[in-house]
Amino acid sequence: MKKIEAIIKPYKLDAVKDALEKLDILGMTVTEVKGFGRQKGHSELYRGAEYQIDFVPKIKIEIALNAEDLAAAMEAIANAARTDKVGDGKIFVYNLEDCVKIRTGERGSAAL
Repeated sequence: MKKIEAIIKPYKLDAVKDALEKLDILGMTVTEVKGFGRQKGHSELYRGAEYQIDFVPKIKIEIALNAEDLAAAMEAIANAARTDKVGDGKIFVYNLEDCVKIRTGERGSAAL
């Protein structure tokens, strides 16, 4: 089992969700996050004063899936989230040791 964490631009969430649904990947956790990298931040004007916003709003998607679905899921996320501009995001992959479905007690792949 694997876990994907993808950091994407907020307006790309629906496109990524739709791309994953086409692969029958339906379960995910979505969190609003802030961060910066090469995109750095940006300046905004508030009451006549300019100030720097260092952290840019992003969306973090977390998905647990079987290892055989990993390559297709990563490709779907990357294609759906890509704008070819700085700040498109990143995809991280982790080994998932175990999973338990709380309601039924199922473990491992059966719990996904």
